[in-house]
Amino acid sequence: MRLQYSDFEVVGANYLKQENVEIKNKKNKNMPYISVGILILIILCCCFNKQVMNHDPKYMDLINSSLSPNKEFYFGTDSMGRDIFSMIWYGGKISLFIGILSTIISTFIGIVYGSISGIASELIDDIMMRLTEIILSIPSILVIIFVQAILGKSTPISISIVIGITSWMNIAKVVRSEVRQIRNSEYILAARTMGGSYMYIIYQHLVPNFISSIMFMVVTNIGTAIGTESTLSFLGIGLPLEIISWGSMLSLSEQSLLTNQWWVILIPGIFLVTTLVCITNIGNYIRKLNNKKLSNI
Repeated sequence: MRLQYSDFEVVGANYLKQENVEIKNKKNKNMPYISVGILILIILCCCFNKQVMNHDPKYMDLINSSLSPNKEFYFGTDSMGRDIFSMIWYGGKISLFIGILSTIISTFIGIVYGSISGIASELIDDIMMRLTEIILSIPSILVIIFVQAILGKSTPISISIVIGITSWMNIAKVVRSEVRQIRNSEYILAARTMGGSYMYIIYQHLVPNFISSIMFMVVTNIGTAIGTESTLSFLGIGLPLEIISWGSMLSLSEQSLLTNQWWVILIPGIFLVTTLVCITNIGNYIRKLNNKKLSNI
């Protein structure tokens, strides 16, 4: 029996399909389903906190202050009588808002700065990268404190701006490396020859090529921003107590430890750490996925 050319095509197509299925199965096995599920649950509860909360998170019920977890107050109350269960979901929304907004700001600055540095001449590129390395050499917490002192009163938006404009450097370095590899491509040269602006070239041609390379950094920066806001509030230079967030809740930790009110610091800390771990696991998965794609090229 003779085999025709069409038979080889069918065999080849079936082999490719089987190979694609195996690759998808490997990806699905490595995906952190537990982290994704927990993070989605926390985000949904924070976004729809009115349906989850059983008390007003801002109401100070001094009669029921410093109560341990019970049937009425599931996570207990703080020294001002506020329900911690309701504060968790209300404050989580603000913490997530700060993490997402600051990441959008830092990603935008990093993409624009890194793209301009990658396209520019050797001299300008060297100056821009030296400036980036100088900023990276300064402890980020000192830069954040300095910028926050200039802006004055802390609000969720001001904290997001401060974190965003002090955390773009690593993204810029990755973007710059990617842009320098593709800046001499024919479609980039054609766009520049036809008078395309920097922003047009960045948006239309450069971003689609390096977005996968920085995606894990974008996801990780959300968790980093949430942790930074909590650190600032813990140090007393973040959000004030009247603005509820996971960080401002942790700012009461010193008083809580002295009075043995473990639930005031432990429960918000568990939610904060769980969220950061889930975001980190998802970021690492995206990084490994991107590394596999690059190794197969």
